[in-house]
Amino acid sequence: MIALLKSPFSLARFVFVCAALTLGGAAARAETIETQARQAILIDYKTGTILLEKNADELMVPSSMSKLMTAYLVFEKLKEGSWKMDDQLPVSETAWKRHFKSGGSLMFLPVGSSAKVGDLIRGVIIQSGNDACSVLAEAHSGTEEAFAEEATRKARDLGMLHTTLRNASGWPDPEHLTTARDLSTLARRLISDFPEYFPIYSEREFVFNGIRQGNRNPLLYGVSGADGLKTGHTEAAGYGLVGTVKRGERRIIMVINGLKSMKERSEESARLMEWAFREFDNYALFKPGDMVTDAEVWLGEAANVPLVAGEKLEVTMPRKARREMKVTAVYDGPIAAPIRKGETLGKLLITAPGQANVELPLVAGANVAKLGFTGRMSEALRHILLGPKR
Repeated sequence: MIALLKSPFSLARFVFVCAALTLGGAAARAETIETQARQAILIDYKTGTILLEKNADELMVPSSMSKLMTAYLVFEKLKEGSWKMDDQLPVSETAWKRHFKSGGSLMFLPVGSSAKVGDLIRGVIIQSGNDACSVLAEAHSGTEEAFAEEATRKARDLGMLHTTLRNASGWPDPEHLTTARDLSTLARRLISDFPEYFPIYSEREFVFNGIRQGNRNPLLYGVSGADGLKTGHTEAAGYGLVGTVKRGERRIIMVINGLKSMKERSEESARLMEWAFREFDNYALFKPGDMVTDAEVWLGEAANVPLVAGEKLEVTMPRKARREMKVTAVYDGPIAAPIRKGETLGKLLITAPGQANVELPLVAGANVAKLGFTGRMSEALRHILLGPKR
């Protein structure tokens, strides 16, 4: 049985129809937008809905965007209490030599000195310091090579199935690769797993050893609500950015890579973010336990059982598509008693033109006991004489 609710906000109004619907994953599309990035993905943080993707599963060089994983492993140490922000870590000659003459971004750590974990993590996030990455990696795992192996294992644990890391900084290595989708997964976990440390990503500058350096993230300076995350650039990769913007209750995560210049990266990241907030919105449809419809019960002590939402449902879709959104309750009925409260009895489908379907479990809102022998015989006879209830 399918109950088609003509308006998701007038749930009492429905008609029964016979139909078959194909279920799909949660995704959304608005008016087409092109991007100059070689690889790109935009997702809604809360629902995980993909707003835009381009070569999102293509292996690419992450450059300094891979420093997000270095920060993730440091944040783990801080959260579990084995490291403190004020702990001093040594700057080894190995770490210093690895980057001093490289020409890459530096925190300018003196060899043989030590630095606080809190300063080092800001050196990674704000200054993009390759030397800070190596110091943290050695303190974490003994060597940077061992750290890279652990970082790759962590990537697999987080669901980043196409990521292989060979160092802590993103320094060029032919095997140091990821995808835009994997980086979006990492960004989402950074935000959700470490809310106490995430605000560091919005800090615009950091001074260490008398040297003031600004955050390279262009979103922080020109896009309302921007509060992270990390830029990247190498000759092989071009210019990239893992960015996030929060406005009200909505947050968008964006990964772009392969742009030709800092200017193009800045303009493109702002343009895509504004498009995402302009064209899409989140719609909260049901909370757990919200009544959806009633289903007829067969041989039960109650004639009907309420079908309720089994979990919260919030969908992301283009604003234009929302007007034609339909909510459909799908279940096999009548439903035979006994029925246990909370038992899954069907599905709720959310459909809109041009959108993939979204589904939510429908569960029993009450217990319904099975009729006794006499009651079952009476109901069976009534069914034979009068037919199914309408």
